[in-house]
Order: sequence, then structure tokens, then C-alpha cells
Amino acid sequence: MANPRLLHPRPTSHPDQLPQPGLQTQSVNTVPHTVTKYHGPSGRLSHETQLYINGEWINSQTQDWIDLHNPATQELVTRVPQATSAELAEAARSSELAFKTWKKTSILSRQRILLDLQARIRQEMDPIARSIVEEQGKTFTDAKGDVLRGLQVVEAACGIPDLLLGNTLPVSKDMDTYTIREPLGVTAGIAPFNFPAMIPLWMFPLALACGNTHILKPSERDPGAAVMLAKLAEEVGVPKGVLNIVHGGKPTVDFLCDEPSIKSISFVGSDTVGKYIHDRGSQNGKRVQANLGAKNHGVFLPDANKQHSLDQVTGAAFGAAGQRCMALSTMILVGESKEWLPDLVERAKKLKVTGGMEKGADLGPVISPEAKARVEELIQSGVDEGATLLLDGRNPKVDGKYQKGNFIGPTILTGVKPSMRCYREEIFGPVLVCLEVETLDEALAIINKNRYGNGTAIFTRSGAAARKFQEEVDVGQVGINVPIPVPLPMFSFTGSRGSIQGDINFYGRSGVSFFTQYKTITALWRHEDVSDAEFMHMPTMK
Repeated sequence: MANPRLLHPRPTSHPDQLPQPGLQTQSVNTVPHTVTKYHGPSGRLSHETQLYINGEWINSQTQDWIDLHNPATQELVTRVPQATSAELAEAARSSELAFKTWKKTSILSRQRILLDLQARIRQEMDPIARSIVEEQGKTFTDAKGDVLRGLQVVEAACGIPDLLLGNTLPVSKDMDTYTIREPLGVTAGIAPFNFPAMIPLWMFPLALACGNTHILKPSERDPGAAVMLAKLAEEVGVPKGVLNIVHGGKPTVDFLCDEPSIKSISFVGSDTVGKYIHDRGSQNGKRVQANLGAKNHGVFLPDANKQHSLDQVTGAAFGAAGQRCMALSTMILVGESKEWLPDLVERAKKLKVTGGMEKGADLGPVISPEAKARVEELIQSGVDEGATLLLDGRNPKVDGKYQKGNFIGPTILTGVKPSMRCYREEIFGPVLVCLEVETLDEALAIINKNRYGNGTAIFTRSGAAARKFQEEVDVGQVGINVPIPVPLPMFSFTGSRGSIQGDINFYGRSGVSFFTQYKTITALWRHEDVSDAEFMHMPTMK
């Protein structure tokens, strides 16, 4: 039986029911200064998400709104503004102005703010996680993991004095050359829907620690967690303009790519959007780091620990409803390990599909009805192309109040071939596609031919097989008996090939390199210029 705990290790604008002039408003106490509640024409309560610009929480003056619905119930949660051109320009202006003083703030002062921020995030983990459950659909346990993995990056960034150390070398008589790291200026982050806390925490804390200011655009599908994090940053003393939060879709993205004052862009999300941002931002002279799609393979050798391996793939394939770029979505069964499939099906059948706050929930809904339809269409494409639907998770039974939710249960396709669409495309749902081969070399050939290079894993008791795999596989992050090998933040997220655009990775020392630039100084202080004046001598008492 699968261990359920192993399951927890990407807008459409709807202008109807816009808030009407003169409607009664009231503050929302649970998330201060971030939303305003409206009594709409239907009598239902809804609220709009605010912008955070130059240290102020403001209601957007836009006429373009994006309705955000709870993925489990379709209830309206909030309305997200497409920030106006004037609002975006003000965010950039305030960031550029704040940089002039923030870059001169001592590194120990910046460190102190980060230390306080990590403490407040830990204190507020549950409220942030509840926001993620409501807006994104994760289970509560998985949502807390989302916050925790981001918090670990903040904790690592608290070591910024060591991370920013330069180098010095005496290169000649009386001459030294030394390097210092300086901040870039205004930086920007564009976050995805699937990790609404973790990915923003990959971005703005390290950017600020390095002395930059930052404009963050959360996903318009679930901005609540990022808004709450910005509130905590405000509480611990991040000065006005140093961190700004803007919202919207493509117009906001285009602004961040084109605005001259912005020196770098960090992005995590889909292939199409990531390539667009990388190309447009790079053409405008910006640094861009972009993590894109993935098709992560797990190779299972017959000598592996069967129970451990099946538990691990169950969690890694179906946890978070498969909506993570490091999901182990492809299983390559080598030789006799194909006989494990019936046991895998039994594990998957026992997983509980329901709302994220329900007791014992193993996976919740996918993000939107459109996402659900796409996942279901890819499942059917596999069947149409000759794969076997060993476990069909379409139309799962869920509690009555969740009948309108975007639910898909664990799904397993076997007999899959690399030519099939369900293999070629990232499904981004709780769907595991299984391929069968006879040798490790065949498995390696399949993985290395795939266009993506985010993560992979091998399950075996053989050290020799593991060493061969890690040396020959062309993937950025490798797990050995570990299904989701995302490194802790003292390292860096090292996806490769089609899974990344740009050559500098997220967080760790690589992240510091992305958010800083080197300055090299060569200094000559001739010893002949030393004065013998009295004030140069050790003072004596007279």
C-alpha cells in the first residue's frame, strides 16, 4: 500500500459582475491590506486582489479583471487586476528610486531583515498554506511543503555575507587585484501557478539580499501566497519600493520584458511563455533565467527494492495532482520490473481524491477546467495511439460539495511508445506513462533522446548501475533511489537542455551570480610614498 505522506515531498478574463460604483465595501481581516470585499449584484461576497507599489497597498484602477475560482468548488475566490500602464510604470519608477538607497544598505542590515523574514514566514506557514489550498487546489500538507521549500531558500540567503565574499590577490610589488560583487539594479520575477509560495521565494529574497530591488508578478491564477509574503516583508522592514507586487497577464509580462530600468527577469513556467520571455527580455539586454517544461523519467531495475520503489513513484507521479515540473511522470520498467505494474495500480487506487483541507486527502484538483480537459484529452490520445489504460482516473468520485471541481484521479498508461503524444508532451496532471525495455542502455537512450533535461531517477541496489546511469544520462538533476531530486538551496536548481533558457540557475551560489555582477579593481600603493611624518609613528606619551 502506498504511503500517502509520500505524496507531499500554469487566465481568462471574465468582465461580468465587475464591482459596481457605490457598492458597500469592507476590509478583510484575515489578510490585512491585500484585498477589499464587495457585496456584488448577486448578493455574494467576493473580493479583489490589491497591488503593492512603493510600500502601499492599492486598488487597481483597471477595467480588466481576471476571476479566480477555487479549483475544487468553482466558487469565486478573488478578482485579479490587469495592472494599468500607469501602475506598472509607477512600480518600475519606485523600484529604480529605491535601489539608489537600498544598494548602499549594509549587508548586515539586509541580512537582519532576511533573518526576520524567515522567522515570520515560519510563523505564518499555515495561513499561507490555506491560501494555496483555496486558490491552487493543493492538499494542505502539500501546500505547507510548498512554503517550506521556499523558506529553506530564504534561510540559505541569510548567509549572504559569505555568499558575497570577493577575491583578492597581490599581483605585483605594491599592486593588488580584487573583485567585489555588486547588485544589478531593478530585477523582476514571473512566477507560475503550481508553486505560488516556493517560486516567489526562489526570486525576491535572494535578489534583495544581493542589494537589488524587485518587481514580482505572481501567477494571476493564485496570487494570494505571494501577496501574503509581501505583507510579511513589509512587516519586517523591507523599505518602500524595494519590493513591488504587480498583477496581470501578457501586458504585464511584456512590460517587464521591455522596461529599460529592469536588468533581469526570473521565470518559471511553460515552454511557450518561457521561450517568449527569454527571447524578448534578452533582445532588450536583460539577463533571463527561465525554467520551462519537463518529462522526468524514472528507471526501475529488477534488483531495486520493490516496495520502496513503488511507494516513491506513487508519490512522485500523483502528488500535487501531477502539477509540478519535477513530477516523475514517466516510468521505464527494465526487464522483469514490468511485473510490478499490478501492485502499482493497487497503490494508486487507494489514494484519496478530494478537497485539499479534507482529512486524509492525497491529491486535489488540477488548476482549471481547461487544464482538466487537456489532461483528459492527452489520456485519450494515448488510448487512441495504442497504449493500454491500466487505471483510468477520469471522472473520479468525490464528495458532493466538490462535484464541480477540476478533479482527475491517478491514471496509468502502459505500453507507451516514445512516438506517442502522451509521451512527447508534458501532461501536467496525475498521469503516469509507462514504457518497457530490456536493458539499462535502452532506458538511457530513451531519456537522452527526449528534449527535456529537468530531472530523472534510477531505482536499483547496484552501485555500478547507479554510477553508469549518473555518468551517462544527459539530465541536470539525478536521483538515485530518490524520485524528485530537487537540491536543497546550498546547491542550485540545475535543470538542463530543453528545460531551461539562460545559463545561470536558480538559488544557491548560482543564484547569487545571477543577481550580481563582478567589479574588478587593480590598485597600486607604492611603498616609496609612505611618509615618515611623525603622525605615522606609534604615538608615545609625553
